[in-house]
Amino acid sequence: MAYYDDILELEPDLDGADLRIGIVMSRFNIDIGEGLLSACTAELKKNGVLDSNVLLITVPGALEAPSALQKMALSDQFDALIALGAVVRGDTYHFEVVANESARGLMKVQIETETPIANGILTTETDDQAIARMTQKGIEAAQAALEMANLQIKFDEISE
Repeated sequence: MAYYDDILELEPDLDGADLRIGIVMSRFNIDIGEGLLSACTAELKKNGVLDSNVLLITVPGALEAPSALQKMALSDQFDALIALGAVVRGDTYHFEVVANESARGLMKVQIETETPIANGILTTETDDQAIARMTQKGIEAAQAALEMANLQIKFDEISE
């Protein structure tokens, strides 16, 4: 915490020590999912999250992620959750349905449970675009989860 002109500021904090992180990864487009997961877990470790404080659950596709995330959030075992996967445009309208509804589901779970959820589900036009973005997106998802978990913890401390 810091002060900015006498205003208390909760600064970004990526310290993962003692944080418990749940990850839900879609098995559809598994190679991209595993690339996201590799980058994400490396970033979590870099910021002090212990392997023993991470639980990975895999689900068939992006539409199934919100259900698994909700179960994890309601368990009160995690400080933050991360959704990983890839939805790549095909020749049908299905892309829009999966991309929109999975994102809507993640937001609904996050707001209803007050558990931070980092959305690391890529939505791209091609496999090549997803491959090009998977490492950065995995890193960003880990960072978002850590920052939001720490923000909630700090906010709870000053609210007591």
